[in-house]
Amino acid sequence: MKLAVLGAGAVGRSVADLAGEYGHEVTALADSTSAAVDSDGIDVASALAEKDEEGRVGDAAPEDALDAEYDALVEATPTTLGDAQPGFGHVRTALERDRHVVLANKGPVAERYADLRELERESEASVRFEATVGGAIPVLSTIEDYGPETISAARGVLNGTANFVLSRMAAEGLGYEHVLAEAQDLGVAEADPSFDVNGTDAALKCVILANVLSEGDREYSLDDAEVEGIEQLPGNALDLAGEDGRTIRLIGEAGPEGVRVGPRLVPENGTLAVSGTRNIVQLETDHAGRLNLSGRGAGGPETATAVLADVNRLGL
Repeated sequence: MKLAVLGAGAVGRSVADLAGEYGHEVTALADSTSAAVDSDGIDVASALAEKDEEGRVGDAAPEDALDAEYDALVEATPTTLGDAQPGFGHVRTALERDRHVVLANKGPVAERYADLRELERESEASVRFEATVGGAIPVLSTIEDYGPETISAARGVLNGTANFVLSRMAAEGLGYEHVLAEAQDLGVAEADPSFDVNGTDAALKCVILANVLSEGDREYSLDDAEVEGIEQLPGNALDLAGEDGRTIRLIGEAGPEGVRVGPRLVPENGTLAVSGTRNIVQLETDHAGRLNLSGRGAGGPETATAVLADVNRLGL
């Protein structure tokens, strides 16, 4: 397939870099200020080198990428809340032109799910968004394969930064600020880690899960979620939990009772007590019991594999 990739951050770069290995061709790559466009396929290595050296991927305007020749648009621009722009507008443009869309951007799925599905119904193309929940973990495709109607709830650890902080605090007895600074030095946390530590990122993923599981019976957005982060967690909470054979993880839940995210006590050696940046999602199924899906929940190449798996599904 021919791909137009919007966004040249970690995920967009990785999608462009790995597309050839999956048998696809990148005809456009755009960042916020520029684009590289070629209907015969751009030179991805040169575009990424120019991004590193000059701060741009090419000489074209970003909007030119939407007008390029492509079969699927990969929307990997930063997630925004509320109206989910400009990502939602990019999706609209592609679907109105009957071009497929693959999302890594959580905004349109979490904040405008009903609008997104309406656009898809009116188009001859499809929307996929595996990469919006759990990075490389095949959470949404598993739900699709089993059937949303057979899954009653989902819960899990859905933010690697928060999990790194909590697991390091528990293992080393270190304070929150110290571990957060360490995470930033290692590149595990952003310079502004607010979305991660205040629970917003995990909540967006749980909202997406709730939307998929509800099968259109109800639309969820971030406003419907009960969210508590880890910033105010008392320093001795992990120590006290450890004395009782338990630990604390930031757990997100999506089910009949709605969407909730917050620090929860879990068994110290239990399934949900994943360490480091690892993520896990538990699906409660009607006929197969509890499924545990775990793996790398973030990272450029990891998330790009989910994007490209969706592209492959479009080609089936």
